[in-house]
Amino acid sequence: MKKFIIFILLVLGSKIFAQKTVAFTIDDVPNTGLFKNAGYHSRLMEIVDSLHLPVAIFINEERLYYTDSVTKNFELLNEWIKNPLVTMGNHTFSHPKYSDVGIETFKTEILKGEAISAELAKKYHKKVEYFRSPYNDLGKNAEEHRQLEHYLKSLHYISTPFTVHSEDWLFTQLYEYYISRNQYKDAKRIGNQYVTKTLGYFDYIESLTDKKLNRNVKHIYLMHDNLLNADYLEALVSALKQRDYNFITLKSAMTDPIYAQKDHYQEKAGISWVYRWIEDKQERIKLQRREPNMEELENELTEIKK
Repeated sequence: MKKFIIFILLVLGSKIFAQKTVAFTIDDVPNTGLFKNAGYHSRLMEIVDSLHLPVAIFINEERLYYTDSVTKNFELLNEWIKNPLVTMGNHTFSHPKYSDVGIETFKTEILKGEAISAELAKKYHKKVEYFRSPYNDLGKNAEEHRQLEHYLKSLHYISTPFTVHSEDWLFTQLYEYYISRNQYKDAKRIGNQYVTKTLGYFDYIESLTDKKLNRNVKHIYLMHDNLLNADYLEALVSALKQRDYNFITLKSAMTDPIYAQKDHYQEKAGISWVYRWIEDKQERIKLQRREPNMEELENELTEIKK
């Protein structure tokens, strides 16, 4: 009997360990322009609630002043922060590129970026403990990387990585272009491609992490607060559920030992941490080139902009 119980525990433990998990993180919150256009409600937040999806949001407080509805915009940020599904993060005040503005200006941006959020965090017994750099730009060289790392540590911020993203900025530009021209068939095509390509990114990153480590990594997915995700987050989550994914908090994801690896990348491009953990530059470039192909969509956007 004792041996049987041990066997059952081992089986259950292996199943838990084998679960596929991902934490969803949302940059550029709150999208106050979209909020106003939607009659002062956030469809993205509604979808998060309806799915009971834990998310981490990375806030740009300047966005509160993007429209003439400042009071309502404050209410929107308040609704995001008080939501029990939401973990808070700082994304600077105005979303500058660190490698362009330098460390002193960037320090000011970080402090200014938490002014309102920190007060709301206290109100709802939360913390602003995560930081994500705009464009995932950590500096143009090793010295700038070191300066930012030390400054974030002095503020007790956790610099937030990601393993999976899907260039949703590219899909968003195409999607919003077609929506604005009432070309809904093309908009739907782009939305469906977004879901398909994102699943392709998950497959590819899994091939680099899960298969190499012979276990399932706690992945972190990067997306943005935009119309595309408001309309297609539900479809993406449904597709991931069909692939046996479970959805976890950012805090839970960060317990994976994979995130304790050394970052060997000392340049400014906002690449996935999966590549940053690769010391050999040529190997890193080779693997990046094998990502799902976006050339057709890039060409489509180029034609539209002409």
